Amino acid sequence: MRAEPQAAPYAPDPQILALAEWLGDPVAAADFPAAKLRFRNRRWDKAVGFGDMPDEQWIAHFGRFEPLPGNLPQPLALRYHGHQFRVFNPEIGDGRGFLFGQMRDAQGRLLDLGTKGSGQTPYSRSGDGRLTLKGAVREILATEMLEALGAYTSKTFSVIETGERLWRNDEPSPTRSAVMVRLCHGHIRIGTFQRLAALEETESLERLVAYCLEQFPGPMPPENAPGREEPAAILMHQVVERLADLAAAYVTAGFVHGVLNTDNMNVSGESFDYGPWRWLPQWDMDFTAAYFDHTGLYAFGRQVETLSWNCAQLAIALRPLIDAKPLVAALERFGPLYQENLVRRFLWRLGVNPLTPERDRELVATAEAGMRERKPSPDMFFFDHQGGRGTDGALAEALEGYRPLERAHPYWSGNRPESLLIDEVESIWSAIDKDDDWTVLQAKIAAIRRMGDALGEPPAPAGQTAG
Repeated sequence: MRAEPQAAPYAPDPQILALAEWLGDPVAAADFPAAKLRFRNRRWDKAVGFGDMPDEQWIAHFGRFEPLPGNLPQPLALRYHGHQFRVFNPEIGDGRGFLFGQMRDAQGRLLDLGTKGSGQTPYSRSGDGRLTLKGAVREILATEMLEALGAYTSKTFSVIETGERLWRNDEPSPTRSAVMVRLCHGHIRIGTFQRLAALEETESLERLVAYCLEQFPGPMPPENAPGREEPAAILMHQVVERLADLAAAYVTAGFVHGVLNTDNMNVSGESFDYGPWRWLPQWDMDFTAAYFDHTGLYAFGRQVETLSWNCAQLAIALRPLIDAKPLVAALERFGPLYQENLVRRFLWRLGVNPLTPERDRELVATAEAGMRERKPSPDMFFFDHQGGRGTDGALAEALEGYRPLERAHPYWSGNRPESLLIDEVESIWSAIDKDDDWTVLQAKIAAIRRMGDALGEPPAPAGQTAG
Protein backbone atom coordinates (compact mmCIF):
# COMPACT_ATOMS: atom_id res chain seq x y z
CA MET A 1 0.00 0.00 0.00
CA ARG A 2 1.12 3.53 -0.69
CA ALA A 3 1.54 5.74 2.38
CA GLU A 4 -0.78 8.71 2.70
CA PRO A 5 0.88 12.13 2.92
CA GLN A 6 1.62 12.94 6.55
CA ALA A 7 -0.63 15.57 8.11
CA ALA A 8 1.07 18.76 9.27
CA PRO A 9 0.03 22.05 10.86
CA TYR A 10 0.04 25.12 8.65
CA ALA A 11 3.63 26.42 8.72
CA PRO A 12 4.08 29.42 6.40
CA ASP A 13 7.65 30.13 5.34
CA PRO A 14 7.89 32.47 2.32
CA GLN A 15 11.60 31.95 1.65
CA ILE A 16 11.22 33.26 -1.88
CA LEU A 17 10.85 36.82 -0.57
CA ALA A 18 14.62 37.04 -0.10
CA LEU A 19 14.98 36.68 -3.89
CA ALA A 20 11.79 38.42 -4.95
CA GLU A 21 13.38 41.71 -6.04
CA TRP A 22 15.01 40.06 -9.06
CA LEU A 23 13.12 36.77 -9.34
CA GLY A 24 9.57 38.01 -9.93
CA ASP A 25 7.03 40.80 -10.04
CA PRO A 26 4.19 41.46 -7.57
CA VAL A 27 0.86 40.97 -9.33
CA ALA A 28 -2.84 40.76 -8.50
CA ALA A 29 -5.22 37.95 -9.36
CA ALA A 30 -8.06 38.54 -11.80
CA ASP A 31 -11.43 39.50 -10.36
CA PHE A 32 -13.51 36.54 -11.50
CA PRO A 33 -17.32 36.81 -11.80
CA ALA A 34 -17.83 33.50 -9.96
CA ALA A 35 -15.95 31.04 -7.78
CA LYS A 36 -17.37 27.51 -7.60
CA LEU A 37 -15.22 24.83 -6.01
CA ARG A 38 -14.88 21.87 -8.37
CA PHE A 39 -11.90 19.96 -6.99
CA ARG A 40 -10.11 19.95 -3.67
CA ASN A 41 -7.25 17.53 -3.17
CA ARG A 42 -8.27 15.75 0.00
CA ARG A 43 -5.18 13.59 -0.24
CA TRP A 44 -2.76 16.50 -0.05
CA ASP A 45 -4.56 19.40 1.66
CA LYS A 46 -3.69 18.06 5.10
CA ALA A 47 0.01 17.82 4.19
CA VAL A 48 0.30 21.62 4.36
CA GLY A 49 -2.15 22.29 7.16
CA PHE A 50 -5.36 22.92 5.20
CA GLY A 51 -7.19 19.68 5.95
CA ASP A 52 -9.73 21.34 8.25
CA MET A 53 -10.18 24.52 6.21
CA PRO A 54 -13.89 25.14 5.42
CA ASP A 55 -14.75 25.27 1.73
CA GLU A 56 -15.78 28.94 2.00
CA GLN A 57 -12.33 29.86 3.29
CA TRP A 58 -10.73 27.61 0.66
CA ILE A 59 -12.54 29.54 -2.08
CA ALA A 60 -11.49 32.85 -0.55
CA HIS A 61 -7.81 31.85 -0.70
CA PHE A 62 -7.70 29.78 -3.90
CA GLY A 63 -10.44 31.45 -5.95
CA ARG A 64 -10.27 35.06 -4.73
CA PHE A 65 -6.63 34.81 -3.65
CA GLU A 66 -6.90 36.52 -0.32
CA PRO A 67 -3.38 36.26 1.17
CA LEU A 68 -2.65 33.28 3.38
CA PRO A 69 -1.74 34.22 6.97
CA GLY A 70 1.97 34.91 7.43
CA ASN A 71 2.70 34.14 3.80
CA LEU A 72 3.40 36.14 0.64
CA PRO A 73 1.75 39.55 1.02
CA GLN A 74 1.11 39.62 -2.74
CA PRO A 75 1.38 36.97 -5.48
CA LEU A 76 4.66 36.84 -7.36
CA ALA A 77 4.81 36.27 -11.15
CA LEU A 78 8.16 34.59 -11.70
CA ARG A 79 10.65 35.72 -14.34
CA TYR A 80 12.44 33.26 -16.61
CA HIS A 81 13.61 32.63 -20.15
CA GLY A 82 13.64 29.31 -21.94
CA HIS A 83 14.19 27.19 -25.01
CA GLN A 84 10.79 26.54 -26.58
CA PHE A 85 11.14 23.71 -29.08
CA ARG A 86 14.88 24.49 -28.85
CA VAL A 87 14.51 28.11 -29.87
CA PHE A 88 15.62 30.47 -27.11
CA ASN A 89 12.91 32.91 -26.06
CA PRO A 90 13.68 35.74 -23.61
CA GLU A 91 10.11 37.09 -23.77
CA ILE A 92 8.48 34.67 -21.34
CA GLY A 93 7.71 34.31 -17.66
CA ASP A 94 4.59 33.50 -15.62
CA GLY A 95 1.98 34.65 -18.14
CA ARG A 96 -1.12 33.19 -16.50
CA GLY A 97 0.07 32.13 -13.11
CA PHE A 98 1.98 33.19 -10.01
CA LEU A 99 3.54 31.90 -6.83
CA PHE A 100 0.94 32.31 -4.10
CA GLY A 101 2.40 30.77 -0.96
CA GLN A 102 5.12 28.64 0.62
CA MET A 103 4.76 26.29 3.58
CA ARG A 104 6.69 23.55 5.35
CA ASP A 105 5.39 19.99 5.41
CA ALA A 106 5.73 17.46 8.22
CA GLN A 107 9.29 16.61 7.11
CA GLY A 108 10.28 20.27 7.10
CA ARG A 109 10.40 20.47 3.29
CA LEU A 110 9.39 23.69 1.61
CA LEU A 111 6.35 23.44 -0.68
CA ASP A 112 4.99 26.01 -3.12
CA LEU A 113 1.45 26.85 -4.10
CA GLY A 114 1.44 28.09 -7.68
CA THR A 115 -1.46 28.98 -9.94
CA LYS A 116 -2.59 28.50 -13.52
CA GLY A 117 -5.29 30.70 -15.04
CA SER A 118 -5.16 33.38 -12.33
CA GLY A 119 -5.08 36.35 -14.72
CA GLN A 120 -2.75 38.52 -16.74
CA THR A 121 0.77 39.42 -15.65
CA PRO A 122 3.61 41.46 -17.22
CA TYR A 123 4.47 38.27 -19.15
CA SER A 124 1.05 37.50 -20.63
CA ARG A 125 1.96 39.06 -23.98
CA SER A 126 -1.24 38.71 -26.06
CA GLY A 127 -2.76 36.04 -23.80
CA ASP A 128 -5.78 36.50 -21.54
CA GLY A 129 -4.11 34.85 -18.53
CA ARG A 130 -6.98 32.39 -18.19
CA LEU A 131 -7.33 28.60 -18.08
CA THR A 132 -10.15 26.56 -19.57
CA LEU A 133 -12.04 24.28 -17.24
CA LYS A 134 -11.22 21.43 -19.60
CA GLY A 135 -7.52 22.22 -19.22
CA ALA A 136 -7.92 22.09 -15.44
CA VAL A 137 -9.73 18.74 -15.61
CA ARG A 138 -6.97 17.37 -17.82
CA GLU A 139 -4.36 18.55 -15.31
CA ILE A 140 -6.17 16.78 -12.48
CA LEU A 141 -6.14 13.55 -14.47
CA ALA A 142 -2.49 13.85 -15.54
CA THR A 143 -1.16 14.51 -12.05
CA GLU A 144 -3.31 11.82 -10.43
CA MET A 145 -2.24 9.18 -12.98
CA LEU A 146 1.44 10.08 -12.84
CA GLU A 147 1.43 10.07 -9.05
CA ALA A 148 -0.21 6.63 -9.05
CA LEU A 149 2.41 5.34 -11.51
CA GLY A 150 5.24 6.50 -9.27
CA ALA A 151 6.40 9.62 -11.11
CA TYR A 152 7.58 12.64 -9.15
CA THR A 153 4.93 15.17 -10.13
CA SER A 154 3.25 18.33 -8.98
CA LYS A 155 -0.14 17.78 -7.36
CA THR A 156 -3.30 19.45 -8.57
CA PHE A 157 -4.40 21.07 -5.32
CA SER A 158 -7.53 23.03 -6.22
CA VAL A 159 -9.75 23.79 -9.20
CA ILE A 160 -12.39 26.53 -9.02
CA GLU A 161 -14.70 27.37 -11.89
CA THR A 162 -14.68 31.13 -12.48
CA GLY A 163 -17.77 31.86 -14.57
CA GLU A 164 -16.13 33.33 -17.67
CA ARG A 165 -16.44 32.21 -21.28
CA LEU A 166 -13.13 31.75 -23.08
CA TRP A 167 -12.33 31.61 -26.78
CA ARG A 168 -9.66 29.14 -27.89
CA ASN A 169 -8.52 28.18 -31.36
CA ASP A 170 -7.84 24.53 -30.58
CA GLU A 171 -11.17 23.51 -28.97
CA PRO A 172 -14.86 24.38 -29.28
CA SER A 173 -15.53 27.92 -28.03
CA PRO A 174 -16.76 29.62 -26.02
CA THR A 175 -15.71 27.28 -23.24
CA ARG A 176 -15.84 27.37 -19.46
CA SER A 177 -13.06 28.89 -17.36
CA ALA A 178 -11.25 27.89 -14.20
CA VAL A 179 -8.37 28.78 -11.93
CA MET A 180 -6.11 26.00 -10.72
CA VAL A 181 -3.63 25.80 -7.85
CA ARG A 182 -0.79 23.28 -7.91
CA LEU A 183 1.31 22.06 -5.01
CA CYS A 184 4.97 21.25 -5.59
CA HIS A 185 8.33 21.53 -3.92
CA GLY A 186 9.52 24.32 -6.18
CA HIS A 187 8.88 26.51 -9.19
CA ILE A 188 12.53 27.24 -10.07
CA ARG A 189 13.06 26.25 -13.69
CA ILE A 190 16.10 25.66 -15.84
CA GLY A 191 14.81 28.75 -17.65
CA THR A 192 15.13 30.74 -14.41
CA PHE A 193 18.90 30.14 -14.51
CA GLN A 194 19.00 30.82 -18.25
CA ARG A 195 17.52 34.27 -17.70
CA LEU A 196 20.07 35.27 -15.07
CA ALA A 197 22.93 34.00 -17.23
CA ALA A 198 21.64 35.85 -20.31
CA LEU A 199 21.37 39.08 -18.32
CA GLU A 200 24.81 38.48 -16.76
CA GLU A 201 23.36 38.75 -13.26
CA THR A 202 26.08 36.56 -11.77
CA GLU A 203 25.50 37.48 -8.14
CA SER A 204 21.81 36.60 -8.43
CA LEU A 205 22.74 33.38 -10.21
CA GLU A 206 24.97 32.45 -7.30
CA ARG A 207 22.21 33.24 -4.80
CA LEU A 208 19.72 31.15 -6.74
CA VAL A 209 22.07 28.16 -6.65
CA ALA A 210 22.35 28.56 -2.87
CA TYR A 211 18.55 28.79 -2.55
CA CYS A 212 18.04 25.59 -4.54
CA LEU A 213 20.64 23.66 -2.58
CA GLU A 214 19.03 24.72 0.68
CA GLN A 215 15.39 24.17 -0.32
CA PHE A 216 15.80 21.08 -2.55
CA PRO A 217 18.51 19.19 -0.65
CA GLY A 218 20.11 16.12 -2.16
CA PRO A 219 23.25 13.99 -1.92
CA MET A 220 26.75 15.16 -2.68
CA PRO A 221 28.30 14.28 -6.06
CA PRO A 222 30.36 11.07 -6.31
CA GLU A 223 33.69 11.08 -4.48
CA ASN A 224 35.70 11.25 -7.69
CA ALA A 225 33.65 14.05 -9.30
CA PRO A 226 35.73 17.13 -10.18
CA GLY A 227 34.78 20.27 -8.29
CA ARG A 228 32.43 18.27 -6.06
CA GLU A 229 32.55 20.90 -3.30
CA GLU A 230 31.48 23.74 -5.61
CA PRO A 231 27.81 24.75 -5.15
CA ALA A 232 27.13 24.97 -8.90
CA ALA A 233 28.59 21.49 -9.44
CA ILE A 234 26.56 20.05 -6.57
CA LEU A 235 23.35 21.49 -8.01
CA MET A 236 24.24 20.25 -11.51
CA HIS A 237 24.71 16.69 -10.26
CA GLN A 238 21.45 16.80 -8.33
CA VAL A 239 19.43 18.08 -11.28
CA VAL A 240 20.94 15.43 -13.57
CA GLU A 241 20.02 12.75 -11.03
CA ARG A 242 16.45 14.02 -10.73
CA LEU A 243 15.77 14.48 -14.42
CA ALA A 244 17.33 11.14 -15.36
CA ASP A 245 14.82 9.52 -13.01
CA LEU A 246 11.98 11.64 -14.38
CA ALA A 247 12.85 10.48 -17.91
CA ALA A 248 12.70 6.86 -16.73
CA ALA A 249 9.39 7.54 -15.00
CA TYR A 250 7.87 8.90 -18.23
CA VAL A 251 8.98 5.85 -20.19
CA THR A 252 7.73 3.25 -17.74
CA ALA A 253 4.45 5.13 -17.38
CA GLY A 254 4.03 5.26 -21.16
CA PHE A 255 3.54 9.00 -20.81
CA VAL A 256 4.17 11.81 -23.30
CA HIS A 257 4.36 15.26 -21.70
CA GLY A 258 4.20 17.11 -24.99
CA VAL A 259 6.00 20.38 -24.23
CA LEU A 260 9.35 19.72 -22.54
CA ASN A 261 10.73 23.24 -22.97
CA THR A 262 13.39 24.41 -20.52
CA ASP A 263 10.88 26.76 -18.91
CA ASN A 264 8.82 23.64 -18.11
CA MET A 265 11.74 21.88 -16.41
CA ASN A 266 11.71 22.21 -12.65
CA VAL A 267 15.14 21.83 -10.96
CA SER A 268 13.44 20.11 -8.02
CA GLY A 269 12.88 17.22 -10.44
CA GLU A 270 9.08 17.42 -10.47
CA SER A 271 7.13 17.01 -13.65
CA PHE A 272 4.64 19.86 -13.97
CA ASP A 273 2.66 22.16 -16.27
CA TYR A 274 0.53 19.77 -18.29
CA GLY A 275 -0.93 20.82 -21.62
CA PRO A 276 -1.25 18.43 -24.60
CA TRP A 277 -0.11 15.29 -22.71
CA ARG A 278 -1.12 11.77 -23.76
CA TRP A 279 -0.67 8.19 -22.61
CA LEU A 280 0.47 5.70 -25.22
CA PRO A 281 -2.22 3.56 -26.85
CA GLN A 282 0.64 1.21 -27.79
CA TRP A 283 4.43 1.16 -27.46
CA ASP A 284 5.39 3.63 -30.19
CA MET A 285 8.57 5.69 -30.00
CA ASP A 286 7.24 8.16 -32.59
CA PHE A 287 3.99 8.92 -30.76
CA THR A 288 3.53 12.66 -30.12
CA ALA A 289 1.12 14.48 -27.84
CA ALA A 290 1.02 18.01 -29.25
CA TYR A 291 -0.64 18.64 -32.59
CA PHE A 292 1.83 21.50 -33.12
CA ASP A 293 4.90 19.26 -32.63
CA HIS A 294 5.34 18.85 -36.38
CA THR A 295 8.86 17.40 -36.23
CA GLY A 296 8.20 15.00 -33.34
CA LEU A 297 10.80 16.78 -31.19
CA TYR A 298 8.98 15.77 -28.00
CA ALA A 299 7.77 12.36 -29.19
CA PHE A 300 7.65 9.53 -26.65
CA GLY A 301 10.99 8.09 -27.76
CA ARG A 302 12.78 11.44 -27.73
CA GLN A 303 11.88 12.52 -24.19
CA VAL A 304 15.04 10.99 -22.69
CA GLU A 305 17.22 12.88 -25.17
CA THR A 306 15.23 16.06 -24.48
CA LEU A 307 15.67 15.94 -20.72
CA SER A 308 19.39 15.33 -21.20
CA TRP A 309 19.56 18.28 -23.64
CA ASN A 310 17.73 20.46 -21.12
CA CYS A 311 20.27 19.53 -18.46
CA ALA A 312 22.98 20.72 -20.85
CA GLN A 313 21.24 24.10 -21.07
CA LEU A 314 21.44 24.36 -17.28
CA ALA A 315 25.14 23.59 -17.48
CA ILE A 316 25.59 26.41 -19.98
CA ALA A 317 23.71 28.78 -17.68
CA LEU A 318 25.95 27.83 -14.74
CA ARG A 319 29.20 28.48 -16.62
CA PRO A 320 29.61 32.02 -15.17
CA LEU A 321 30.03 30.34 -11.77
CA ILE A 322 32.30 27.38 -12.52
CA ASP A 323 34.62 25.81 -15.10
CA ALA A 324 33.15 23.46 -17.68
CA LYS A 325 34.82 20.25 -16.46
CA PRO A 326 32.67 19.67 -13.33
CA LEU A 327 29.51 20.44 -15.31
CA VAL A 328 30.46 18.05 -18.11
CA ALA A 329 31.22 15.36 -15.53
CA ALA A 330 27.72 15.75 -14.13
CA LEU A 331 26.13 15.62 -17.60
CA GLU A 332 28.00 12.41 -18.42
CA ARG A 333 26.13 10.69 -15.58
CA PHE A 334 22.71 11.24 -17.21
CA GLY A 335 22.78 8.20 -19.51
CA PRO A 336 23.92 5.62 -16.93
CA LEU A 337 21.57 7.03 -14.29
CA TYR A 338 18.66 6.91 -16.74
CA GLN A 339 19.39 3.28 -17.59
CA GLU A 340 19.61 2.32 -13.94
CA ASN A 341 16.37 4.11 -13.11
CA LEU A 342 14.62 2.62 -16.14
CA VAL A 343 15.46 -0.89 -14.97
CA ARG A 344 14.35 -0.18 -11.38
CA ARG A 345 11.07 1.35 -12.47
CA PHE A 346 10.38 -1.27 -15.15
CA LEU A 347 10.81 -4.12 -12.69
CA TRP A 348 8.68 -2.29 -10.14
CA ARG A 349 5.85 -1.91 -12.62
CA LEU A 350 6.22 -5.54 -13.70
CA GLY A 351 5.97 -6.45 -10.02
CA VAL A 352 9.20 -8.42 -9.63
CA ASN A 353 12.26 -8.04 -7.41
CA PRO A 354 15.63 -7.29 -9.02
CA LEU A 355 17.83 -10.29 -9.73
CA THR A 356 21.20 -9.28 -11.20
CA PRO A 357 22.08 -6.14 -13.19
CA GLU A 358 22.69 -8.13 -16.38
CA ARG A 359 19.51 -10.19 -16.08
CA ASP A 360 17.49 -7.12 -15.18
CA ARG A 361 18.67 -5.26 -18.28
CA GLU A 362 17.88 -8.29 -20.44
CA LEU A 363 14.38 -8.48 -18.96
CA VAL A 364 13.66 -4.84 -19.79
CA ALA A 365 14.94 -5.25 -23.35
CA THR A 366 12.83 -8.40 -23.84
CA ALA A 367 9.71 -6.71 -22.45
CA GLU A 368 10.17 -3.66 -24.68
CA ALA A 369 10.66 -5.89 -27.72
CA GLY A 370 7.48 -7.77 -26.84
CA MET A 371 5.50 -4.53 -26.62
CA ARG A 372 6.84 -3.32 -29.97
CA GLU A 373 5.97 -6.60 -31.69
CA ARG A 374 2.57 -7.38 -30.15
CA LYS A 375 1.48 -3.75 -29.72
CA PRO A 376 -0.59 -4.02 -26.54
CA SER A 377 -1.19 -0.88 -24.53
CA PRO A 378 1.63 -0.54 -21.98
CA ASP A 379 -0.97 -0.50 -19.20
CA MET A 380 -2.38 -3.86 -20.32
CA PHE A 381 1.10 -5.31 -20.81
CA PHE A 382 2.24 -4.52 -17.28
CA PHE A 383 -1.08 -5.60 -15.81
CA ASP A 384 -1.13 -8.93 -17.66
CA HIS A 385 2.44 -9.77 -16.64
CA GLN A 386 2.21 -8.51 -13.06
CA GLY A 387 4.50 -10.52 -10.83
CA GLY A 388 5.55 -12.75 -13.75
CA ARG A 389 2.07 -14.05 -14.49
CA GLY A 390 0.56 -14.68 -17.91
CA THR A 391 3.87 -14.90 -19.74
CA ASP A 392 5.02 -17.08 -22.59
CA GLY A 393 7.84 -17.26 -25.09
CA ALA A 394 10.83 -14.95 -24.70
CA LEU A 395 9.36 -13.00 -21.80
CA ALA A 396 8.65 -16.17 -19.80
CA GLU A 397 12.25 -17.22 -20.28
CA ALA A 398 13.51 -13.74 -19.31
CA LEU A 399 11.40 -13.82 -16.12
CA GLU A 400 12.65 -17.21 -14.99
CA GLY A 401 14.04 -17.01 -11.46
CA TYR A 402 12.45 -13.66 -10.59
CA ARG A 403 10.55 -13.38 -7.31
CA PRO A 404 7.28 -11.39 -7.44
CA LEU A 405 6.77 -8.40 -5.20
CA GLU A 406 4.24 -8.88 -2.44
CA ARG A 407 1.19 -7.11 -3.81
CA ALA A 408 -1.90 -8.48 -2.12
CA HIS A 409 -4.52 -6.12 -3.48
CA PRO A 410 -7.86 -6.92 -5.16
CA TYR A 411 -6.92 -4.61 -8.04
CA TRP A 412 -4.73 -7.37 -9.49
CA SER A 413 -7.63 -9.83 -9.71
CA GLY A 414 -9.61 -7.51 -11.98
CA ASN A 415 -10.03 -7.95 -15.72
CA ARG A 416 -8.45 -4.72 -16.90
CA PRO A 417 -5.96 -2.13 -15.67
CA GLU A 418 -6.64 1.53 -15.16
CA SER A 419 -5.55 3.55 -18.17
CA LEU A 420 -6.01 7.10 -19.39
CA LEU A 421 -6.27 7.17 -23.14
CA ILE A 422 -7.61 10.18 -24.97
CA ASP A 423 -11.09 8.76 -25.65
CA GLU A 424 -11.75 8.32 -21.94
CA VAL A 425 -10.42 11.79 -21.17
CA GLU A 426 -12.80 13.26 -23.74
CA SER A 427 -15.67 11.21 -22.31
CA ILE A 428 -15.00 12.49 -18.79
CA TRP A 429 -14.93 16.06 -20.07
CA SER A 430 -18.10 15.55 -22.11
CA ALA A 431 -20.03 14.48 -18.99
CA ILE A 432 -18.94 17.70 -17.28
CA ASP A 433 -19.42 19.96 -20.28
CA LYS A 434 -22.83 18.70 -21.36
CA ASP A 435 -24.47 17.59 -18.12
CA ASP A 436 -22.33 19.18 -15.38
CA ASP A 437 -21.81 15.60 -14.18
CA TRP A 438 -18.68 15.46 -12.03
CA THR A 439 -19.28 11.93 -10.75
CA VAL A 440 -17.42 10.39 -13.70
CA LEU A 441 -14.30 12.39 -12.89
CA GLN A 442 -14.60 11.62 -9.19
CA ALA A 443 -14.95 7.91 -9.91
CA LYS A 444 -11.89 7.99 -12.18
CA ILE A 445 -9.78 9.72 -9.53
CA ALA A 446 -10.83 7.10 -6.98
CA ALA A 447 -9.97 4.29 -9.41
CA ILE A 448 -6.56 5.80 -10.23
CA ARG A 449 -5.72 6.17 -6.54
CA ARG A 450 -6.76 2.57 -5.98
CA MET A 451 -4.28 1.51 -8.66
CA GLY A 452 -1.60 3.59 -6.93
CA ASP A 453 -2.33 1.81 -3.66
CA ALA A 454 -2.04 -1.54 -5.45
CA LEU A 455 1.33 -0.62 -6.95
CA GLY A 456 2.72 0.67 -3.66
CA GLU A 457 5.72 2.94 -3.18
CA PRO A 458 7.95 3.38 -6.25
CA PRO A 459 11.66 2.51 -6.03
CA ALA A 460 14.09 5.11 -4.75
CA PRO A 461 15.86 6.89 -7.63
CA ALA A 462 19.45 5.94 -8.45
CA GLY A 463 22.01 8.36 -7.07
CA GLN A 464 19.66 10.20 -4.75
CA THR A 465 17.19 9.86 -1.94
CA ALA A 466 13.50 9.71 -2.84
CA GLY A 467 11.73 13.10 -3.10
